[in-house]
Amino acid sequence: MPPTVAIIGAGPLGRWLAIEAARAGFPVFLEDVMPANLHHAQELLRQQLGPQALAPESVAFVSTIEDAVRQADLVIDCVPDELESKLEILWLLDRMAPPRAVLATPTTRLSIADLAHCTYRPEKCIALAVEAKTLTAGASREILLRTTPRTAPETVDLLDHFWRSLGFTPAFQLDKAPEAPQA
Repeated sequence: MPPTVAIIGAGPLGRWLAIEAARAGFPVFLEDVMPANLHHAQELLRQQLGPQALAPESVAFVSTIEDAVRQADLVIDCVPDELESKLEILWLLDRMAPPRAVLATPTTRLSIADLAHCTYRPEKCIALAVEAKTLTAGASREILLRTTPRTAPETVDLLDHFWRSLGFTPAFQLDKAPEAPQA
């Protein structure tokens, strides 16, 4: 059985990820607090993938983070790439997702080592080092994933499998947190 993917945010990146993950055969839970975003996502998935995409085992549309992550093996947030937004969503995901779940966050500006350190599962945190518009445009079939010194091999394996299933070639780069100034 393929890993279950929870996508938090049904904006352009979340919709694109849901379509690509469903095409690759992953069960998907797509969450957004805005009903209009979920409705738009449902219509887009119906157009792109046909009515079978809306079967419960393919894509489920949910309005709470808790419902989205309950069964997740991989959680990808699609919130703005701002420190406060990332800290808030990672805090929620860390507490609501099952302990096995990997937390992936798209960010080009923030250190995944710093963000992961703020969770109870730093070994299961990874960054997608790409901007949403670049990823959704399909300009490149390569994706850079940033890890930390504490990232578990299972986390790397899951993300490698996920992105290869979507037709991408993942590259991994170590992101070290800035060292604290010495007194």
